[in-house]
Amino acid sequence: MPEQLRLIKKYPNRRLYDTRTSSYITLADVKELVLNHEQFQVVDAKTSEDLTRSILLQIILEEEAGGAPMFTSDLLSHMIRFYGNAMQGMMGKYLESNIKAFTEMQAKLQDQARAIYGENSPVGQDLWAQFLNFQGPALQSMMGAYVDQSKKMFEQMQSQLESQTRNMFTGFQFPAYVKPEDGQPSAPAGKDEGKK
Repeated sequence: MPEQLRLIKKYPNRRLYDTRTSSYITLADVKELVLNHEQFQVVDAKTSEDLTRSILLQIILEEEAGGAPMFTSDLLSHMIRFYGNAMQGMMGKYLESNIKAFTEMQAKLQDQARAIYGENSPVGQDLWAQFLNFQGPALQSMMGAYVDQSKKMFEQMQSQLESQTRNMFTGFQFPAYVKPEDGQPSAPAGKDEGKK
């Protein structure tokens, strides 16, 4: 039987209470749950509102504040610009699928390392770091090609959406457009051609 979702309650005093261990935990403990691939949900103790995303964003903020940040200011600015944009939902799915693809690639490399070096070999445990050190340029080239391919795929999707949208509205009559410079309505294309 699958293990039940781990429930963590957040109290007004900002403390997090793990209902499985019956103890208070910190954001660092929640980060460990994430690293261990444990399924959990954080809820407000009074309202039962789901706060999981908010807690995960706090962990990311702490990680970004300390050490070497993963996100550049440019990347964060681009992400902010997608909020409220028609492409917001698509961008979230696009980022998620790219991260999943990268994670799968990393898992395959780790599986291959285990097959070669064994489960508990010290060489296998930090093979990913060694691989990145020795194969940095090759990996960057491979990831660059992957990003280019993703960009092209995204542009194709955007083009298809625009085309589908245009096709959807081709049969609709639109009211006359008023030109701001003369205040006169402009007849829709083809409307007055036969009246000359």
